[in-house]
Amino acid sequence: MNVQEVMQELEALRKERTKKIYISNGAREPLFGVATGQMKPIAKKIKKDQALAEELYATGNYDAMYFAGIIADPKAMTESDFDRWMDDAYFYMLSDYVVAVTLSESDIAQEVADKWIASGEELRMSGGWSCYCWLLGNRPDTEFNPDKIASMLDQVKEKIHDSPERTKSAMNNFIYTVGVSYIPLHEKALETAEAVGPVEVKREKKKSSFLNAFESIQKDIDKGRIGFKRKYVRC
Repeated sequence: MNVQEVMQELEALRKERTKKIYISNGAREPLFGVATGQMKPIAKKIKKDQALAEELYATGNYDAMYFAGIIADPKAMTESDFDRWMDDAYFYMLSDYVVAVTLSESDIAQEVADKWIASGEELRMSGGWSCYCWLLGNRPDTEFNPDKIASMLDQVKEKIHDSPERTKSAMNNFIYTVGVSYIPLHEKALETAEAVGPVEVKREKKKSSFLNAFESIQKDIDKGRIGFKRKYVRC
């Protein structure tokens, strides 16, 4: 399939209601409003196609950019490719659910995510922390240096309340993910979550939301989900 054919198929799946939801979360025109689950049949026909993914991502159409992440070949992407994608990720659903997810399936994931976390830019930092959430929730515990993850928990504890809004959300999710999916530091994550307490995330034209990693981890302890790993990161 070429880029025009994919765009036609995506447009045929458009839903006004879905489009409104995406826009309320920060998406902007152009976009169709395609539910992500509806993209799966098209993705099955294409499988991985990095060249097509690049063309779709470059359209600036939110649905096409999301679909690009599904068919991308993360191992064929370089650090500069991921940086370029992040440059065009204008809101969190792209930075955290497209670019960070794609990065998490590459061999350079931690290295690139570390640079993003240190960047001081809201969506890069958010994408970096989110990438670690996807990694920890999917890969074996043995792939991570416990000292490094512990120092990242300390960093979150120290900086979360003064961080940009989307970064706060990703940092909170990092505490939760370590607490649930990374057994070596389960206890430390729980202690960190308790010390951090509720995290206020302010949102434009909406009420603030309050996140509480301690309560979320506790719920998963009660359900016996500690040690949970996702089978797949991308849909």
